[in-house]
Order: sequence, then structure tokens, then C-alpha cells
Amino acid sequence: MTKSFWSATALFLVFFFLILHQEAGAGNPKLDFHAKTLDGIELSDESLNGTAFIVNFFAPWCPPCREEVPDMVELQEIYKKEGFTFIGIGFRDDEQNILDFIWEFGINYPVIMENAELMETFSSVLNGKLEAIPMSFVIDRNGSLVKIAEGYQTKANWEALIKLALENQQND
Repeated sequence: MTKSFWSATALFLVFFFLILHQEAGAGNPKLDFHAKTLDGIELSDESLNGTAFIVNFFAPWCPPCREEVPDMVELQEIYKKEGFTFIGIGFRDDEQNILDFIWEFGINYPVIMENAELMETFSSVLNGKLEAIPMSFVIDRNGSLVKIAEGYQTKANWEALIKLALENQQND
């Protein structure tokens, strides 16, 4: 084996362990936000204190979003009793299309329209850019970001992310 191979392997392992450390909750940021859901309920990081949640940016025109929503609806029903909720954020679309999407899929969790404040808050942990969807932010009961999940998630992936949010305990 070459020296460059071992150097690359060591570098990979360092980054791998740094990522694991971040997912475990050490010093993770809290994402402050305030918004009104499409059914008129005020929602904020403060009102969700003690609740684990996943913020999912989606759009009706996004095929992977359409594919993952039925699993999210099913899992919302299962895990809401444990102090968990999904929060959908309609991305780059108009309110009527988002409302039609909610009705079509029977979405049973809060949905918010994208706005400048939300984009700034969630983009801040993505080097200033949130451009691809679906994009999900896993938040623990303390309001700390524990993981960012990019792209389509299978039902098994969603369950693992929900459990991560519910089980992550930090002493802030």
C-alpha cells in the first residue's frame, strides 16, 4: 500500500468520526424560527420545546417528495404519541398548490409556507444555500439540530431519523 493511500484513509476516518461526533449532539446549533402554519397555528422552536421533530422542505412538483410523503403520514400517526412531529415547509410553490398537495396526500402534520426568515434560518447550517429538495432537518427534544438528511428517505430511513431525534439527549 502506498503512503498516499494510508494518508487518504486516515483523513477519511478523521472526517467520519467528526461527523459521528456532530450527529451525537455535541455543540449542535439550535435553529430559532417562528411561523404560522397553513391552518393558522403559530409554530416556533419555543412552542415545540420538549418535542422532537423533523423539518422537511418539499414541493408538489418534486417526484421524490411525492414518493416519501405517504410514509411520513403513516409514521406521524405512529410517533406523535411519543412526542414527535414532522413539520413540512412548502418550497418554491404557491399556497394553493401546497394546500392541494396536503389534501391529496392526507398530510396530518403542520405545514408552513417557505419565507425569507425560514430560508435564512435553515440555510445557515448549509453554508447559506438551501436549493435542493427534499431536505430534512432532524431536531431533538432540546431544539438542537442533530442531523441533516438530504434527498429521498425510505420508510426505514425515516424511522431511524425519528428515533435519533427522540433518543438524542443533551444537557444544555
